[in-house]
Amino acid sequence: MKKILTGMLIAISTMGMVFAQGAGETASSGMTPKKTVLKLAVQADSTPATQSVIDAFNASQDTYTVQWVDMTNDSNAMREQLLTSLKSGSSDYDVLSMDVVWAGEFAASGYIEPLDVRMKNDGLKVSQFNAGSMASGSYNAKQYVLPFFPDLGVLFFRSDIVSTSDAEKLRSGNYTWQDLADMAAMYQGQGGTKDGFAFEAKLGEGLICTANEFTSNWKDLSGGLAIMKQLADSSVTPADTLNYAGGDVNNNFIKGNSVFSRNWPYQFGQIKVNGTISQDQVDIAPLPGGSTVGGWILGINAQSKHKDGAWQLIKFIATEKGQKLMSTNGGYLPGYNATLTDPEVLAANLLLSKEGFKNALKHTIARPVTPTYSKVSDEIQQSIHKYLSGSASLDDTVKAVQGDLAE
Repeated sequence: MKKILTGMLIAISTMGMVFAQGAGETASSGMTPKKTVLKLAVQADSTPATQSVIDAFNASQDTYTVQWVDMTNDSNAMREQLLTSLKSGSSDYDVLSMDVVWAGEFAASGYIEPLDVRMKNDGLKVSQFNAGSMASGSYNAKQYVLPFFPDLGVLFFRSDIVSTSDAEKLRSGNYTWQDLADMAAMYQGQGGTKDGFAFEAKLGEGLICTANEFTSNWKDLSGGLAIMKQLADSSVTPADTLNYAGGDVNNNFIKGNSVFSRNWPYQFGQIKVNGTISQDQVDIAPLPGGSTVGGWILGINAQSKHKDGAWQLIKFIATEKGQKLMSTNGGYLPGYNATLTDPEVLAANLLLSKEGFKNALKHTIARPVTPTYSKVSDEIQQSIHKYLSGSASLDDTVKAVQGDLAE
C-alpha cells in the first residue's frame, strides 16, 4: 500500500511540474487565446481607408479579428452575390456593406438584423448619423443599418458669375426651385456659358434621385414635377436635357458650359482633373428639397454566428474613430455627424470646409425604402420621363407615382 501511495504522489507531483512548465512556456512565448474571425463583405477600395479601419479595429480587440471578403465594385453583381448567400441561410458573412437602396429588400426578407436594441444599449441615437443614410435603412419602424460612407446630390454654381447676395442665399439653402430657375435664366450666357442649369433627366436611376429632390422627398409631387418640366422645356437647360445622365451633366459643367448643375461631389474633383474651369470659380449649395443620399451602409447578417462581434465592428466603423480613418485615409464623407467638425477630417476634404456643402449634409433624404426597390424605381422613372417628354399629363403622372410609392 505504501508503495502504491508513494507512486501516486510521485505521479501527481510530476504532472504538476509538467503543467507548471507548460504554463510557463505559454506565458514566456507570448501565446494568446485565438480570436474569433469576423467576415466583412465589402467592395474593393482603391484607397488605404478600409484596410486602415480594419487594422485599427483588430488592434483594439482581444476577442475578434476581421477578415475582409473583397467584393466586386459592380453594384448589381455584388447584390446578386450577397443575395445568393443570404437566401441559402449562409453565415459566410457577418457584416454586409450594402448600397443604400438594398436595405428595404434585405430587411423585408429577414436577411439583416435590427440594430435598435444594440444602439440603445450603447447610447447611440439615429440623430448622431447622416439622416439620409439612416432613413435608407429604416424599415417597418426598425433601424437596420449604420452608415459606411454617404454620398449626396448637391448644387454646383459658378461663384465667379453669381452675385455675392445670390451666392449667400444659395449656400444657406434658403431658396426655391423657382428661384433657381430664375437665377439660371438671369445668369445664362455670362462668363462664356451656354446653359443656365444642367441636371439628370435621362431615363435611369439618376432621374429618381433628381425627382426625389425636386419633390422634397415625394411630399410635393405636383409642384416638384411641374418645375422639373418647366426647366426641361425651357431654353435654360441643354436642348437634349431628357438624355442627360450624370456624366453629361459633369462634362457640361466642368467645361464651362453651364452656370448651375445638380450632380454628386465627385464632380468637384473632376473640375481639378479635367475641367476648363478651376475649383476657385465654383461653389456648392444644398438643394431646395433636400439632397438624395447615395453611398453605402452596414448591416449584420441575421444568420451570423457572431452577432455581438459583428455589432462591435459596425459600431467601430460607423462612429468617430472609424469614420475619421475613412475620411482622412480615403477622402470619404463621414456618416457620423460629430466627425464633420474634426480638424484633421476638414483638412483632408476640401468640400467639408465649404458652408454650402456642410448645409447640404444636414438635409439628406432617402429614395423609397421598399422590398421591391428595382421594380418601384423603374416604374417611377417611366412615369416621370413620359411626363417630361410630353406624353403624359401632370395629374396622371402624380397618380401613377403615388401608386408606385404605395407598393
